[in-house]
Amino acid sequence: MELAEEIQRQAEKNGMGVEALIQVKTTGETSKAGFEPEAVPKAMEQIRKMNRIQLRGLMTIGPTPVGEVPDEKQTRICFSKLRMLRDELRQKFPDWGLTELSMGMSSDFEWAIEEGATMVRIGTAVFGEQNAA
Repeated sequence: MELAEEIQRQAEKNGMGVEALIQVKTTGETSKAGFEPEAVPKAMEQIRKMNRIQLRGLMTIGPTPVGEVPDEKQTRICFSKLRMLRDELRQKFPDWGLTELSMGMSSDFEWAIEEGATMVRIGTAVFGEQNAA
């Protein structure tokens, strides 16, 4: 919520609106940021009161095994959880306009698309590995 509040302050200061997605933890990994699935409705209600932020949907990052190829079954479970949560929220709150599902990266974007993603993050597939200097 602190990030949403800061985005609201900066958008107000700059006289602009911001389209945003809510990040949801679907993997159970403590290293991932975002809201637990059960906390999303309350967070969305709070963010919807912020007049500079327009919520467009949900996002998640699949499981990230260090140095390994992602497990298809586990990854699809995470993506499916996000889609089901979005679908539940759309039924419960049809006026919220939750149209976007951002999930999938270069190593798993095909599965994400098959599970309903409307946005994928494929920088590595396009630009290759980038070294931070």
